[in-house]
Amino acid sequence: MALPELEPGVLPPGAERLRGEVRDFLATTDFEPRCDSWLTGTDPEFSRALGARGWLGMTLPEEYGGHGRSPLERFVVIEELLAIGAPVGAHWIADRQMGPSVLANGTEEQKRRFLPAIARGECFFAIGMSEPDSGSDLASVRTRAERGADGRWRLTGTKVWTSGAHIAHAMVVLARSTPGATRHEGLSQFIVELPADGVTIRPIPGLSGEHHFNEVVFDGAPAELLGAEGDGWRQVTAELAYERSGPERFLSTFALVRLLCSLSPGVASGRLLGRLWALRQASLAVAGALAEGRTPDLEAAMVKDLGTRFEREVIDVARDQLAVEPDPTSPDQAARLLAQAVVQSPGFTLRGGTNEILRTIIARGLGVR
Repeated sequence: MALPELEPGVLPPGAERLRGEVRDFLATTDFEPRCDSWLTGTDPEFSRALGARGWLGMTLPEEYGGHGRSPLERFVVIEELLAIGAPVGAHWIADRQMGPSVLANGTEEQKRRFLPAIARGECFFAIGMSEPDSGSDLASVRTRAERGADGRWRLTGTKVWTSGAHIAHAMVVLARSTPGATRHEGLSQFIVELPADGVTIRPIPGLSGEHHFNEVVFDGAPAELLGAEGDGWRQVTAELAYERSGPERFLSTFALVRLLCSLSPGVASGRLLGRLWALRQASLAVAGALAEGRTPDLEAAMVKDLGTRFEREVIDVARDQLAVEPDPTSPDQAARLLAQAVVQSPGFTLRGGTNEILRTIIARGLGVR
């Protein structure tokens, strides 16, 4: 089952031709579809193959190795990759948000160093935000950035749940650069190239033994400022529109939806597809706003809240409708996909901001709080 086409006029000319090119590539490429592939499906060779076809760094300017295409064209490519469960985890963070962030906030030298490599699928990024005992209170970060007499910055602190740090070439870290400042002030973003002295990366294995999360400890690690000193909070919140609104927030389980609709067509599957269509339209609207240069924070929060709740519902329907038990080692694809979805589901409503925090953002945006 393929994703249904959007009505004419929603996407730019040539978008459906681009969709066909992606489908042709995927049909001739060998990989095992999986749920949550943008987090757990890691294949650097696959990422480089996408880069060679111009499907990474699509919205970056050509002068920095990108392709100057619109967020709507990128939307077409990534929804096809996610819908089939392709292994896009290696490059995902770099392509989705760190490329745009470096473009918006980086120095000319940083742009020329990182952006072409991101577009080629040769530079992977991790993000250092969450910390031990901080939960989702991002403003409470305690990682310190101190500038020495030589003018260079060094980081001390710990980040957790850091996806892909063990394969990343660089990491963007939110740290407190002005001690004593208010919660949202005195924060800055820093780039740490990996591996580096003073950086220890420890795996955090998942329930089934898979490894994509890490604890990263900084002990005087060398870092370079990204953007303006003290402007970290604004930069991070601007990035969140990219992180929260994309198709990954409702297509992480689409490989399971596809199988469910073929094995158990009926009312329950139809309801899922109806909700999926509405979420897709909302996410597409956010992509359109980004294409116009707007920052749709409120709309992005709504997409993530509704999308991640939908993905949990997919699991409930699949467990009810499919005559299999979740088993990651089963020869039955339905059992494997269901196991992947079940194991990853606790994180659906956490990463990128908990749903409770998102609803607070939405309430404030609507003026009801």
